[in-house]
Amino acid sequence: MKRPLVATAVAVTLVAQTNVGAQKPEPSIIGTWRLVAIEGIGRGTARDDRPSGIITYDNTGHMAVQIAYQAARRNPGSESTDNDKAQLFETYGAYFGTYEVDARRGMVRHHIEGSLSPSDVGMNFVRYYEIRGNQVTYYVAENGRGGLYPRKEDTVRRVVWERLSPK
Repeated sequence: MKRPLVATAVAVTLVAQTNVGAQKPEPSIIGTWRLVAIEGIGRGTARDDRPSGIITYDNTGHMAVQIAYQAARRNPGSESTDNDKAQLFETYGAYFGTYEVDARRGMVRHHIEGSLSPSDVGMNFVRYYEIRGNQVTYYVAENGRGGLYPRKEDTVRRVVWERLSPK
């Protein structure tokens, strides 16, 4: 009588281990991504903006992002004025820091340690995210009034990135 009970216990254990192993792990954002599009409202969404950029996440919990808004960039030449330089500054965004992922809520939080805009240092930028294939779409969670949109469906700005393949 003990043998069928032992065989049943082994079979149940194997099925349980198989089901646990069959669960798909959350896709990783670790790697380097190229900007595909900025959609919705705000800088980089006009038809002629043509933004380009890169975002990188490493396995130590650090990240960096850079975005250039090409349509607004022009070469001021060697005789550039302070006004020319100020306008050029407005056509570029960059920051770095650490990050943490909440896969259950589909959120990534960037903790800003350094930025082209000094007022960003110390802030947290929150993004809802969705990974499909080799693309990740970030839904900007900040609502512009000091709070967060409660769901990605409520956001008004999306940033689409495509994973770069290792060379």
